Parts: sequence; structure tokens; C-alpha cells
Amino acid sequence: MSEPSRPRRQRAPLTATQRALALLTRREHSRKELTRKLASRGVETTEIEAAVARLAGEGWQDDGRFAESLVRSRVGSGYGPRHIRAELGTHGLDAGTIASAMASFDGDWTDVARDLVRRRFGEDGPTGQAQLRKAAELLIRRGFDGDTIRIATRVAPEEAGD
Repeated sequence: MSEPSRPRRQRAPLTATQRALALLTRREHSRKELTRKLASRGVETTEIEAAVARLAGEGWQDDGRFAESLVRSRVGSGYGPRHIRAELGTHGLDAGTIASAMASFDGDWTDVARDLVRRRFGEDGPTGQAQLRKAAELLIRRGFDGDTIRIATRVAPEEAGD
């Protein structure tokens, strides 16, 4: 025979601060993103504002840290500065925070573009006009500028003046 089921203990509903903290322990969030997610979970606006302000004051939420984390993540995925800057703007970050986060990247955008081209087209890079066009279109979609695209799509790095 099976054991009689025990009544489940009712949990107290999470506060806005607890919900926000649960989101922040998974990954960084911008203030705007955190506010939107809490609102979608039915949390009252005044509670959201208080919770986000408290967590920001205690250092749990930081737009600058979020922005730098997003830059590192997107660079690692092969995105260029135009794409990243635009994405940071969608998170409600001010121009100073965006500029600081972009400046935190100390690598070379051409190297990022070259790595992406190598991953997609192999070590020898794109061969033939059709592949060169596809490589250039990929880099445009990923947010790289024209000069970077021209250098990154050259087959041999020595052609780029390295």
C-alpha cells in the first residue's frame, strides 16, 4: 500500500526583491530588462521600482556591469561594434554607459571579423566571388564597418598589411 499523501506546505509568495534577485543570480540584467520581467510577472510598479532601486543600491544590479558583460558575450559570438551598440541601446542604457562598455573591449574588431570568417569559411577563407559576397553580407549583418569587412574577407592576412 502507498503512504498517505502529506499536505503540501504552502509557500509564501515571493516579494518583488526576491523575484528580481532570482533573475539576477542567473545572469546580469539591465534595469529596464529587470523592470519589464517583473512587470510581466504581475508585480506592481511601485514594488518593482523599490526592488530594483534597492538591488542597484546594494550592487546586485548594475547597468555598467550588465553592458560590459553583454559586450564580452556578443564579441565572443562574432558580433561587431554597430550591432552591439544598437543592442545596448535597446536595453535602455544611456550613451555614457554604452560608450564605457564599448571602450571596455580591448581587442581588435578586425580580428573578431576574421575569426568569424574563418569559422564560417574555413582556414583558407572565402574563395571565389560568391563566397566573398556571402562573407561580406555576413559581416554586414553582424555589425562590422566597411573597412573591417574589406580587410577580414581578404584570403591571406599579409594582404591586409599585417
